[in-house]
Amino acid sequence: MIKSMTGFGRCEVSEHNRKFTVEMKSVNHRYLDVNIKMPKILNTFESAIRGELKNYMTRGKIDVFITCENLAENAFHVRYNPGVAEEYLGYLRRMAQEFGLEDDVRVSTLSKCPEVFSMEETDTDEEELWKELEKAVRGAAEMMAESRIAEGAHLREDLLEKLDGMLRMVEFIRQQSPRLLEDYRKRLEEKVRELLKDAAVDETRLLTEVTIFADKVCVDEEIVRLKSHIETTKACLTAGGSVGRKLDFIAQEMNREANTILSKANDLEISNCAIELKTEIEKIREQIQNIE
Repeated sequence: MIKSMTGFGRCEVSEHNRKFTVEMKSVNHRYLDVNIKMPKILNTFESAIRGELKNYMTRGKIDVFITCENLAENAFHVRYNPGVAEEYLGYLRRMAQEFGLEDDVRVSTLSKCPEVFSMEETDTDEEELWKELEKAVRGAAEMMAESRIAEGAHLREDLLEKLDGMLRMVEFIRQQSPRLLEDYRKRLEEKVRELLKDAAVDETRLLTEVTIFADKVCVDEEIVRLKSHIETTKACLTAGGSVGRKLDFIAQEMNREANTILSKANDLEISNCAIELKTEIEKIREQIQNIE
């Protein structure tokens, strides 16, 4: 199966008076780019979270949002920082002396200064904390992986349908190509007879001119390569796996062959078909950009 790089996942885990909520969303990207927003208390687990996500995806820009609620009654305690209070007091008294102000520093004044009092979470067991967080991360990652697989299935069906349509266009060009030579030969012969009037037409020279023209407009090689690229793309989509980069390269090659066919086209029908073929290839390239 193939996977889209677009997906969403969410999971909540509530255990031991603590609730973790993990949300993640992903969009297409050339590589795996993970951005995590979470409380500072969980920063120590960032590397482990990134490692866990690599088990579920290889490409894509992943935004992860994690919240942690401690529901225990004694989850937090107040911490008094005497060194900070002493430093504030020293500066306040210095200000009073330097500016000739009344030294009216009170306890209430110091208590309002930042970091004199701080709220801290009660010490927790990191191993236990990670087990709960890991469960939430895995739940969200699994949900997102499922959504990427579902989106990938839709992409696969649409791409296969487009590729079948491209095969029909290539076959049309292949069938029309011999007609170009015959039409050119007739026009050339008519023009020569008109110029020479009753004189005999040099069949050898005529054949030489037709052969030169055939070399210029022949697209047999391009058609063979284009059909091969289309069949290879279909095989990759059927086999599945991380084929996004490979398919992107093949699409570039298909576009190159279509450009060559268009440049050689000396017929309105073939030109129109080649233009439509290029349009379909561009649509396919856009969709391939979203395949992992």
